[in-house]
Parts: sequence; C-alpha cells; structure tokens
Amino acid sequence: MTNKNDSTINDLGYYGQFGGAYIPEMLYPNVEQLRKRYLEIMYHPSFQRDFDRLLKDYVGRPSPLYFAEKLSKKYHTRIYLKREDLNHTGAHKINNTIGQILLAKELGKTRIIAETGAGQHGVATATVCALMDLQCVVYMGEVDIRRQAPNVARMRMLGAEVRPALSGSRTLKDATNEAIRDWINHPVNTHYIIGSVVGPHPYPDMVARFQSVISREMKEQLLQQTGRDYPDAIVACVGGGSNAAGAFYHYLEREEVDLYVVEAAGLGIKTGHSAATSVLGTDGIIHGSRTLLMQTEDGQIIEPYSISAGLDYPGIGPMHAHLIRSGRAKALSVTDEEALTAAFELTRLEGIIPALESAHAFAALDKMQHNPEATLVVNLSGRGDKDLDTYIKHLNQTDEPTR
Repeated sequence: MTNKNDSTINDLGYYGQFGGAYIPEMLYPNVEQLRKRYLEIMYHPSFQRDFDRLLKDYVGRPSPLYFAEKLSKKYHTRIYLKREDLNHTGAHKINNTIGQILLAKELGKTRIIAETGAGQHGVATATVCALMDLQCVVYMGEVDIRRQAPNVARMRMLGAEVRPALSGSRTLKDATNEAIRDWINHPVNTHYIIGSVVGPHPYPDMVARFQSVISREMKEQLLQQTGRDYPDAIVACVGGGSNAAGAFYHYLEREEVDLYVVEAAGLGIKTGHSAATSVLGTDGIIHGSRTLLMQTEDGQIIEPYSISAGLDYPGIGPMHAHLIRSGRAKALSVTDEEALTAAFELTRLEGIIPALESAHAFAALDKMQHNPEATLVVNLSGRGDKDLDTYIKHLNQTDEPTR
C-alpha cells in the first residue's frame, strides 16, 4: 500500500472542485465514521500485513506485466498489458473488496451491501463475504442481471442475495440508488462496499488507495523489464474509474506519463445512446459526490447506454473529472462496435479474451499517435468470460470480426 500522504485529494475530500460528501442526514454517522478512521485503519501495520498477505496468497498478486509483442508490432510501439484479468474472480475489483472487508470487520460491521453493473464487483464482494463469513446483499439492475447471467450465478453460488433494481434504466446507476437506500435503512450493522472511485468522501480516495497496488506493481515491473519505473503513457477504461485510478495513482504527479481515460460512446456520442460523460456531462451531484455527469438543464440524470454493463454509468469519479478538467488526463470515447472489434483483435493476436470494459481501452489505441520508442501500458482490467454471450452474437453476425 502507498504512503498515506501520497494523494491529490484535499482534507475536505475534493479533487480540485470535484468530490465532497453530499449525503442524507441518516448516513452522516456512517460516512463520518469512515472519514475519521479509514486512514488510521488502512495504515496500521497489522492491517497492511493482512491486506498484503491476502493479495498475495488469495488474490494471486502481483499480476503480471505482459509485453504484447504482436499488438506492439501492429501499433508500432511497445505495449505492455497489466494483467488484472488474472486475479482471483477475474478482475481488479477484488483488490478493493479485500481492503474494504478488512476495514468493515475492524469497524464491527456484520452485514455487507454492494452495487454492481458488469457483476465483477458483485462477485468480488460475494467472494470476500464468503471468505469472512459475513452476510452479503448485492444490488444489480434488472437489465444487467439478464446480460451478465454468469456473474449472477457466481454471486448466488457464493451465498450472496442478488436484489434487482427495477427503476430507471435498471442498470448500474439504479443499483447504486437501491444500495444507498438500503444503507439508510440499516445504518448500524451494515457497511456499503462501493465498487468504484465514486460516492461521498472518503470512498473515492479509499477505493483509489486500495487499487493503487496496480501502479505500485507497475513501477517495480517496468523497472525490471525496461530499466525505468514509468511508462510514457497509461490507458484505462473508465465508468466510475477504479481500475484507472489504481493504474494512474503512483504517476499522478509525474507529468512525463500521459494518462488516457477511455469512456463508452455506446452507439455514438451524438446518438442519445452513450455514456461518454467527459463529453456530454456537466458539473453536478450524483451518489453523494460533486463530479461530471450526464444531466438535463434542470438537473435530471440522462440515462446512459453502453454495451458494457461496467461502463453504463451517467457520471465519472471525481478524481477523473478533475484529471480531465485540469488537462492532466485526456479522455477518449469508444463505440460499442469499436470495442467489440478490439476485443476480437486482442483475442486473435495475443490469445487473451478481455472483458468488454477492457476492450474499450484497447480500441482507443486506434485513436492515439504512437512512437516506436515509447512504452505504453494498457490496464487489462478484467477477463471476458462474463461477456461470451455478447461476443458469440457478434461472431455470428460477421464472418471476419477482426481488423
């Protein structure tokens, strides 16, 4: 885990003008307890020992940094993949749930709730609840329950109750709403494991710190493989943005490293069926945080769309809103079709089937200028098992899905 002072967030929980804690009065005691204690708990030597031990022995870290030779040849640059897809449960989400379940036990909580879109965070939460013998309720949009059936089955097999969100677009936003309502109704014994760098302070900072193991490992691995501990660029997909926050964390103050945030353009930015928040969003408040979000002029949330359940969110984490607004990170948008094509390309070039979320990051390579002497890291945030139904449909619709 990184040094406790190594962060761009201020004492009030803001990244620049984004962040804060805009919460109902009923949640104030819970959030305030977290705010006062999360750093003290996280950086206690016994907590760090338990966290690091579980990451190593249970999750399987460090995740490899893989040189993608054929992908590098195609794009005429040196491309490395940070293999978060090889973690236990198949994605980066487990890093955060391990940390938060340890924190919840330290706070004396006996019941865990979570929200999930693609299902990876739900599976990771159900996994650590099984490990620690805690009750688990996962909220998931009804639409996502249908399109991510394998992960729903995993959650239930692990002993979690999966509750459908039936309002709004019945996707990630609505699952988060339901989880917050649950927390309001069960404030004493329940801890809410938020799965991304969203929500009221201290969640964006806490989740980023747990995920910062990604960039901590990258530094060591790059030094070993390339002779220096930093790349020229890092590319990561963003819905809320926890995998990107982890991949960027130790490089936020290193201006020589370009940061690329890749969002879901859905059917196209101007089609009305998109989740490209940095392009379509304006300043506002969602799920307890001030950030960029897609909304009407009178503040009503515009329903997002993406083929990828994990990117189907109308906002973006306040860290990323600040990075984009300040110019520290550049945002790129990728359509459903571009992501599908990139997924098949990676599969056939490198023998790796990515999650649809991660496929957006690979599709962004077509939108970047490449230097043959540069080193670029793509954060491969999850594996594609959960998306096979979508991939099969695409495969059946075309004779040659690769470029």
